[in-house]
Amino acid sequence: MTDQNFVADNATTTETGQKVIEEIQQTPQEYLPNLLQIVRLFRESVTQNTAEESFRQGWQEAMTGNALPISELWDGIDAE
Repeated sequence: MTDQNFVADNATTTETGQKVIEEIQQTPQEYLPNLLQIVRLFRESVTQNTAEESFRQGWQEAMTGNALPISELWDGIDAE
């Protein structure tokens, strides 16, 4: 990436961030808790863990019994 591309990408990011802030500022106060929840859920859904973090989480879940048995993993999934 050239310096020129970085500046353009950074400007786009800043512009997008400013638009997000403007939209939030136009949201009525009573809806801000719901908006915050939406933003957090969105961020969590698009942020992916590294392979190491994912393994650690899976290992911790398995060790603490917070994992489903393999026989139950496909329950409720209608595969044709």
